[in-house]
Amino acid sequence: MKSVAAGVAASHSATAEAGLRILGDGGSAADAAVAAVLACCVGETIFTGLGGGGFATYFEAATGEVTCLDFFVTVPGTDGDHQAGPMIGLDVFFGGVPQVYSIGGASVAVPGVPAGCGEVHRRWGRLPWASVVEPAIELARSGVKVPATHARTLDACAPALARGDGAEVYAPGGRRLGGGDLLFHPGLAEALGGLAEEGPSIFYTGSHARPLVETVRAAGGALGPRDLAGYRVVETPVDHALLGGYRIRARHDLSGTVDTIAGLPADLGRPSRVLGVATALRDQGVQKIGDTTNVSVVDAEGNACVITTTLGLGSGVWLPGLGIHLNSMLGEGELLTEDLAPGRRMSSNMCPLVVIDPSGRLAVAVGSAGASRIRTALVDTLLGVLVDGLDMESAIARPRLHVVGDTAHVEPGYPRDELAMLAGAGWRINEWPDFDHYFGGVTAVGQYGAAGDPRRAGVGLLL
Repeated sequence: MKSVAAGVAASHSATAEAGLRILGDGGSAADAAVAAVLACCVGETIFTGLGGGGFATYFEAATGEVTCLDFFVTVPGTDGDHQAGPMIGLDVFFGGVPQVYSIGGASVAVPGVPAGCGEVHRRWGRLPWASVVEPAIELARSGVKVPATHARTLDACAPALARGDGAEVYAPGGRRLGGGDLLFHPGLAEALGGLAEEGPSIFYTGSHARPLVETVRAAGGALGPRDLAGYRVVETPVDHALLGGYRIRARHDLSGTVDTIAGLPADLGRPSRVLGVATALRDQGVQKIGDTTNVSVVDAEGNACVITTTLGLGSGVWLPGLGIHLNSMLGEGELLTEDLAPGRRMSSNMCPLVVIDPSGRLAVAVGSAGASRIRTALVDTLLGVLVDGLDMESAIARPRLHVVGDTAHVEPGYPRDELAMLAGAGWRINEWPDFDHYFGGVTAVGQYGAAGDPRRAGVGLLL
């Protein structure tokens, strides 16, 4: 088996370069992943930010141990002294179909990204915290160019993103940002500077906590000081499944990615596997866009760190003077479950994972954006690399299939013989005219290279 080269894969060149810089400075996979996530919070704010939440999966090469950390959002209201007002409903058109979202202060849940980055660094980092934050500060001072694929997401999500303080950020002078334009957040460099000096606690009990509470409550939300002070990153159980002799290790996500892999057909040859794969992927849930991004990192010692973060659609509520957009998770219908109560951790489709080869070594570190299509993107990429023998770039870039009910959504170029088999078995086929970020955004580093998803301007860089 090949060894995995040290490298970074991300959905923006600036993000990947920030992580690679930290690896080059002697940082661990955790250091580089945190640096890349913070860079995401500057250059990929259409998808994520410091006001969001996420998950991390870490593989320790020396022991083979896999750890999953949950720093997703929690439901506010533990203070008990403030009731949330109504949310603001809006339609977002995606693939020509309107989807209803709710935003505003009442949609804001307790953010976890600062705490999550801090905990990953505390457990597995070796460079000073300020050094890990520095690349993001530099990007925030200069601004970052928007890739064309990100600009297309902005077009769909503009009703929430280009709202309030976001209007001048995403549509300066009334013109929405396009590919190649500069994305700049006034105040974000200062916010990150404070994060570098005070650490993540600045958002929970430090100088940014009170403005955070006051801003959300003024916008109709219920977030309170106790919600912030009581927030904790938690370690979650690690699921596992076998695929072609490889062991998949990840958290149990809302879509059941690991369970889906375990339920794939025994015959994984093409084209015969398509019916079994489609059945395993069957998803009756409501489909949402999901502003999500992922970074995957492997260091020179073979340790891996995969982190997926999200802002939801974005609440339209910004921390004044700090350039930070807050999440809209309480307005994401597919994440709302009957057991939600103040202090409760919300569920998510995000599933950063690692693959261990038969000898016990790391084979792939991978994650994806794409809400309920995360599972689809991950399963197809793993089949491409582990079963079909493709290199990482080819596995990520090839046409995908996503199942909703009895409809198979497919990208251009999907094998015609497999589509015929699906149609013959009663599946409805929806052929999309172009490749689209709807089908996810994978970033991966593994034995067959490092690559990002072209659907989201992804980049893979090796040290």
